[in-house]
Amino acid sequence: MTKKYFSRLTAAVLSLALLAVPPAQALTVEQAAGLLEEFYVDQVPQSVLDQPTIKEMLDALGDPYTEYFTPEEYAAFNSTMSDTSLVGIGIVSLQTEEGLFVDTVLEGSPAEKGGLLAGDIIVEVDGYNIVGEDSDTSIARIRGEEGSQVQIAYLRDGARKTVILIRATVVVPATTTELINGHIGYISCTTFGGETAQHFQEGIQKYQEEADVWIVDLRSNTGGATQAAVDAAGYFTGPGTQAYLRDGANNYGGFAYEGDSLTSYPVIVLMDEYSASSSELFAAAIRDHEAGIVIGTRTFGKGVAQTVLDKTYMPDLFPDGDAIKITSHRFFSPGGNSTDQVGIIPDLLVEPSLIYGIALLLAGPAPDTDTSGTLRLDLGWRWFIDLKEAAEFPTILQTLLNALPPTASLWLGTGGANGWQKTSAAEAAETCGLEYHASVFPDQEESSFAVAVSILKTYGLLHGKEDGLFHPQDTLTRAELCQMLAVALNCTIPVNESPYSDVADDAWYAPAIISMTNMGLVNGNENGEFRPEDPVDHQQLITILGRLAQWVNMYLYDAVLETTAAEMDVEGLTKYDDWAKPSVWLLSYSQKGYFGNTLSLLWSSADKIEPTAASTRDEAAYTLYRILSYTGILPA
Repeated sequence: MTKKYFSRLTAAVLSLALLAVPPAQALTVEQAAGLLEEFYVDQVPQSVLDQPTIKEMLDALGDPYTEYFTPEEYAAFNSTMSDTSLVGIGIVSLQTEEGLFVDTVLEGSPAEKGGLLAGDIIVEVDGYNIVGEDSDTSIARIRGEEGSQVQIAYLRDGARKTVILIRATVVVPATTTELINGHIGYISCTTFGGETAQHFQEGIQKYQEEADVWIVDLRSNTGGATQAAVDAAGYFTGPGTQAYLRDGANNYGGFAYEGDSLTSYPVIVLMDEYSASSSELFAAAIRDHEAGIVIGTRTFGKGVAQTVLDKTYMPDLFPDGDAIKITSHRFFSPGGNSTDQVGIIPDLLVEPSLIYGIALLLAGPAPDTDTSGTLRLDLGWRWFIDLKEAAEFPTILQTLLNALPPTASLWLGTGGANGWQKTSAAEAAETCGLEYHASVFPDQEESSFAVAVSILKTYGLLHGKEDGLFHPQDTLTRAELCQMLAVALNCTIPVNESPYSDVADDAWYAPAIISMTNMGLVNGNENGEFRPEDPVDHQQLITILGRLAQWVNMYLYDAVLETTAAEMDVEGLTKYDDWAKPSVWLLSYSQKGYFGNTLSLLWSSADKIEPTAASTRDEAAYTLYRILSYTGILPA
């Protein structure tokens, strides 16, 4: 599934209010450059600051979340953060490369009356082609005065259609709660705004006597107010830190919930590729605090926060109501993990159309006196599947069983109040007359770390070669390593050109190499070459994966930052080059177990690894698995 950037990811895009022509830009180029230098989370290259216009400056920066707003665009940005009555056509939309994707058509809205459906893609508004346009400008074209007309051209199944709609006042509910099947509390939240936490609280309190399991649906929730997500998660987790943030100077802050939990029952969080930002923080907090599980697809991966500068804070720079939004912080979960790029990897990775059905299947009531006819899944919590009910939805049950990682614990009821017999996904599928397809490579048994390889494949983090095999013992090239990491990190296709003379922009490995370079995980030689076909030796592999570990987890990042070279002077490191020693120390010696024992994240102990020997695909996959599983990014 292709990952698409939204032009704004702090809230769902609601196509609803005023139409206006953007005024001349008030902020000067010099002022914008100064603000970037002061607030941006990373060091801004001089080549970016030297651009002649603000647009060119932000384009060169390459950050889709750092934006300049005209007064009208800023008003539109603020209007989409909460429940509100707005004048428009009544849709919730998402900016994609093809146009405005209609995610939801609100009941009773002009869009519904005009025949628009979820899945339609708006490509033209009143004769303006909006493909490639930023979402705020597109939304401004759709908005207008109540009673006025707007012509919408859209695509449905590839066919172009046109409709004229009459703008009207529409009330947009951001969060709703209902009771399903008499015992499931279902909360749907499309954005985290000012009223969201209160809606969560009211919904939980309304049904807390009946509900023994909760489903929180955050599909297509692109974020919003961080504190709203923190408070909403706290109602399930209880008091504690729900998120950390770090600025460009390595200063940390935190978001905490100080109240009590409102329920002791588990929550199933539903996510998809459009779930981003604060919704990802919510899901990470639920999982890190062991309050429930996440199911769905890999989420968008927005782990950075923005500071919005406007006339409230800088009246001299923004007197006319314009503003600039600058990426200023990185977010981390309670476990210290970044959601940037990597997103949230669900406990159960399933196709979008089956997410809700699988949640309902997992949310079955626990058997009272007779376990027969029940399948129990131990995955964070105990989940009970009524096999008689599941038989009516064989595709859903089959998908669920196929999605289970090798480490999942499955039990078949044998009768009585506590009769359970351990089983496997394959055996359960056979019992139910279903096909089972294990997520394995055909040559997986050639791997020294077959279980780890299978888990990575189950979660879509590891791909084979063109022949479908993994080739675990093959020597790993620099290009292959970049491709492996780009898949695991869920990287977007970079917009900048290759910085290397021997990496053509159209080479199959170019996007991965450019992405890994942008993230600071790899670099070239002094001649400007990357040498993509060269083998990766062991100390190069460990160095790159050590950088990855620091990038995804703040505790591993701080471990290197706060440790001196003398403290890293371990006997097992003497044979490694100086540039490799920090990463070797980090992955082999820095982490301790409960009893003070050393925990290595490498495939072997550092003193037994030959630094300059060629690395295998197997060794890279296992170390990647160890980093992601140790930090908790990988749910298994």
